[in-house]
Amino acid sequence: MRLDGVWLRYRRGEPWVLRGVEASVAAGEAVAVVGRNGVGKSTLLKLAAGLLRPQRGAVRERPARVGYVPERFPADQPFTARRYLLGMAAIHGLAPADGRRAVGEWAERLHLDPLLDSPLAELSKGSAQKVGLVQGLVHRPDLLILDEPWEGLDAATRAKVPAIVAQTLDRGGRVLISDHLGEVGSLPDVRTWELVDGQLSTPELAPVECVIEVAVTGAEVDAAVASLRAAGHRVLGVRIPS
Repeated sequence: MRLDGVWLRYRRGEPWVLRGVEASVAAGEAVAVVGRNGVGKSTLLKLAAGLLRPQRGAVRERPARVGYVPERFPADQPFTARRYLLGMAAIHGLAPADGRRAVGEWAERLHLDPLLDSPLAELSKGSAQKVGLVQGLVHRPDLLILDEPWEGLDAATRAKVPAIVAQTLDRGGRVLISDHLGEVGSLPDVRTWELVDGQLSTPELAPVECVIEVAVTGAEVDAAVASLRAAGHRVLGVRIPS
């Protein structure tokens, strides 16, 4: 996906929020958008998701399946969590059975299942944020956009974000994520865009990467791979001696 000379402002005559933004996100790549509050990080993510259109320039090669998780999930809706999530799964093209399965799996993973039949308006902020996270994940997006995903979540759920990002990257997806809490250091293989005065600074420095080799018995391979991925690590390959 490419941002090709993008300019955006909300009203004519107002200052530009984004000015001549040029950047790209490759398959299997995670990019963190950082910058001070109010600089336009959320605007950039909404643009990438297709929720906003630029006045100049274009967003090109956006994947068809996009998952967008807003910073604040709008919980003032007349649905239960289950009905809302199944509706979102249907909007994303999942068959009813597939939607029920995906919602159930993600709800269990994020410990949301006891609250699925609760009205959205009655959920705590943290539980509502979990609903927002699930709706962005149920359809296995090829572009996952997370706007301040750690905001409002409990510690146990925040700790799951790196594994969610890694899972998306492992299947060749792209991830765009904003952060002002300094949590991006916990993410696998993340590149950084800094937004300053409506423009992006994209350092060309290669990300720091540490590759280690782990030796286990043949019977332990599957469990070791699952454990490493759950901890947020990328498994580059498995070699079984002949």
